[in-house]
Amino acid sequence: MNALQIGTLLIVLAGVFGAVNHILFRLPSAIGILIVALAASLCVLGLDALDPGLGIAAQMRTFVADARFSHTLLEGMLGLLLFAGSLHVRVADLRDQAGTIAVMATLGVVLSVAVVGLGYHWVTGMPLLVAMVFGALISPTDPVAVLGVMSRAGLTDSLQSKIIGESLFNDGMGYVVFLILAGLAFPPDGSPAVTGFGGIILFFFREVAGGALLGGVLGWLVVQMLRPIDDYPLEILLSLGLALGGYQLASALGVSGPIMAVVAGLFIGNIGVRHGMSEQTQKYLNGFWTVIDEVLNAILFLLIGVEVFVVTLNFDTIAFGIAAICLSLVGRLIAVVVPVLVLRPFLDQSRGVIPIMTWGGLKGGISVALALSLPDSAWKPQILAATFLIVLFSIIVQGLTIGRLARFLRRRQQSS
Repeated sequence: MNALQIGTLLIVLAGVFGAVNHILFRLPSAIGILIVALAASLCVLGLDALDPGLGIAAQMRTFVADARFSHTLLEGMLGLLLFAGSLHVRVADLRDQAGTIAVMATLGVVLSVAVVGLGYHWVTGMPLLVAMVFGALISPTDPVAVLGVMSRAGLTDSLQSKIIGESLFNDGMGYVVFLILAGLAFPPDGSPAVTGFGGIILFFFREVAGGALLGGVLGWLVVQMLRPIDDYPLEILLSLGLALGGYQLASALGVSGPIMAVVAGLFIGNIGVRHGMSEQTQKYLNGFWTVIDEVLNAILFLLIGVEVFVVTLNFDTIAFGIAAICLSLVGRLIAVVVPVLVLRPFLDQSRGVIPIMTWGGLKGGISVALALSLPDSAWKPQILAATFLIVLFSIIVQGLTIGRLARFLRRRQQSS
């Protein structure tokens, strides 16, 4: 199948599965599409097991492979999703929580990588460096999953700002850590691309600071272009060009595309909207990016659901996957508790911040894409299976219960 046929089929399936969810289950759209897609995929696998001559599973595996989940997300959809998400985030809210967000997006990610990597090495016997790569790809919270769930969770504004802000920035940080560790564990030509402490620090600084600087510069330039223009189709086109072109430019320059997209989106959503757009343009711009966000989220969660066709699930991988779920939760807990304790003398923290931020640290498609991007090795099937199970647990179980947890904590606080 060519790219147009694959894209068409994904949109059709996302629409059909979304309609099934809306009529039968009434779950949040993205989570419902994932569940319906997963259920349909398991039914196909069951039918194929009963009658191997049907060959449906083999055709679906070919389709999933042709869809190139990792490349499609990391090189195509991610920039648009992050730009759309950050477009609706207020910088004033992030500024109020800047200390917490900064520490959790840096120290928190490092702590989680260490806990998950060391724990998975001990549980499975996987080489330590490979296990640390697994820790790096599963530790950051996924801003796409978080943004898709938090708006319906009924959290306080401060908690929402912490979780959403952290997810927007720790995703970029985690991606850089993953690139460093994956380069050390799986050097393409036998020697790591980044060596030595100084080389690692330089690479990290170039990716993170370079991505932020590029996003700021491009965002500022587009804002200046928007000021004299009052033509909403053209202004929407400029924002789309910023999201797509900026992400590709970041990749070409060797800086972080995700961080570039977040910073550029914050520029347009805060400065551009306030100083360069009429009310009519703001209305159409928000509507356009809301549709882009919803459509791409639907396709992304559909892709997660059908990834079961390329995941090796047996007794061992499921057992190790369950252990990985526990490790990811422990790692997330430590990544929240330590920064909160470090900042407690300096910043007031909302009550319930530790349980909410721990349970609300959702994993998503970015982790699956990173796992798929690893070179073939004896450990890749196990890593992919564990990542897939963590993401399913995170989105379905944590995503559907975070609102209940928030309401429970609120009632307990009111009664005490």
